[in-house]
This record gives sequence, structure tokens and C-alpha cells, in this order.
Amino acid sequence: MIDRAETAHPAPLDVALGRNIRTRRKSLGITQAGLGDAVGLTFQQIQKYERGTNRVSFSKLVEISKALNCRVGSLIDGLEPGDARPDLSEESGQALATAGALELLELYRQIRLPRLRRALITVTAALASTPEGEPDSAKTNSGEPETPQGVKTTWRRRVRSSGA
Repeated sequence: MIDRAETAHPAPLDVALGRNIRTRRKSLGITQAGLGDAVGLTFQQIQKYERGTNRVSFSKLVEISKALNCRVGSLIDGLEPGDARPDLSEESGQALATAGALELLELYRQIRLPRLRRALITVTAALASTPEGEPDSAKTNSGEPETPQGVKTTWRRRVRSSGA
């Protein structure tokens, strides 16, 4: 039997569990210190759990899942050898760790109509390509909103004429 202390690298399942904890924590915008406070640990211990260098006991995993407002099953989902869930690339893992990303993905999954999913992707792509601080491109030089071609509106703007 190999002693874990003698191995240089953490076990892959410990690393995967830590990644799931980190992803959920970050998606909620909780710091390592905040999670540590919630479960009675230091941020360093949370850091070790997330890196997989320390193993998480089951009782601590239950506490962590409560603090992260999720089921234990969602933290261990995809960790069994027979699971078909593919490993996430580092870039995908970082994207999912962005605050709100998992919430957005879950809501997206609940959209049943393909055309509505496509519409959400289109809107999101437009938002992502607009640099911060850029003026709203839907306004003309006069500051009036511009109606895109082919879009019918149900209202008309009243124009006041000056008495000149």
C-alpha cells in the first residue's frame, strides 16, 4: 500500500472535488475566507481542499455544501470513474468560476425553445463585444433612438413644432 504522504501529487479525485468546490464558491462570489468562516475553517484549509492537497471529510463536505447552498451530490457529480462527464479544460473551469456563470448556465438549460436559446446567445454576444464606456450604438447623432430596419413599433414619438 502506498502512503499518501509519500506521493508528490494529490489524488485526481481530490483535485476534481476541490475544483467543483472552488467553481461553486466563485460562482456565488464567496471568498475562501468567507467559506472558511461559514464552516469553521481557515481560508488556508479551504485553499488546501480546493487544490486537492488535503482530503475533505464527508462531514465537512456536508457543511461546505450547506454553506454553498447546494446538494452534496452536485459537488461530487462527475467524480466517479464511470461518469461520462468530460474533464473541463482550465479555461472552461475559469469561465465557470466567474461569478454568475453557473447560474446563467442553469437558467439557459431551462429554456426549452431553441429559438429563444439562440436569441439569448445573440444578445450575450452583442453585450460581450461592446466595450465598457462606449456610447449606446442604438442612438443616432441627434441622441434619438434609432429603430432598426424591419422593426415595427406600436408607438410614435410626438414632435413639438417650434413657433418660429
